[in-house]
Amino acid sequence: MAGVLYGIGVGPGDPELMTLKAVKTVRGCDVIVVPREDYRESAAYQIALGAIRELEQMTVVGVSMPMTKDRSVLDENYRSIADRIERWLDEGKQVGVLTLGDATIYSTYLYLHRLVTEDGYETRIINGIPSFCAAAARLNMGLAERSEELHVIPASYQVEEALKLPGTKILMKTGRQIGRVKELLRAADAQVITVENCGMDGEKVWYGIDEIQEQAGYYTLMIVRNEA
Repeated sequence: MAGVLYGIGVGPGDPELMTLKAVKTVRGCDVIVVPREDYRESAAYQIALGAIRELEQMTVVGVSMPMTKDRSVLDENYRSIADRIERWLDEGKQVGVLTLGDATIYSTYLYLHRLVTEDGYETRIINGIPSFCAAAARLNMGLAERSEELHVIPASYQVEEALKLPGTKILMKTGRQIGRVKELLRAADAQVITVENCGMDGEKVWYGIDEIQEQAGYYTLMIVRNEA
């Protein structure tokens, strides 16, 4: 019988926030795939290693994920990785792909999931705690109450119209767009709390727009509310 592909969300950064089901699934896999060629440098791998010390003795394979928006380059890369995964599945091996946060939210795993599913293999998603939920808990605050709306927005794309939405806005992966986003937030007269590397080493929290550092890293999110 063919093996099963698992997309495993390892949570936002703190190994203690990795779910029991995710830990159990990793331990049951024959091959663990990490979306970085040097997998030991991967945040997802380090999180999982903090919860599963025996991961060091397991078969772990790092794969390259190009940082580009060129669809042809990305599609070719995903197809190549999916083919590799399917060879393991044909051997009856259980394969797990680690991904930060939750595998259903802006995860590169989803592209592999779709390809392998369409090719007729069994696939399963193991949820993880999303970074914005962990950040809100870290800040001791709620994200939405009563009839408030909650919007999750990828900051690497156009966000001008999204900032006009009512309720709470979560801007994901804002690091490379910090300068542009700060100017838009000033124009929107918004309340902002920014969290970088939530639950990881080097975690930082900035209150207000002016405190936000221009060199913020890739794993930076903003919780945005309109001024009352």
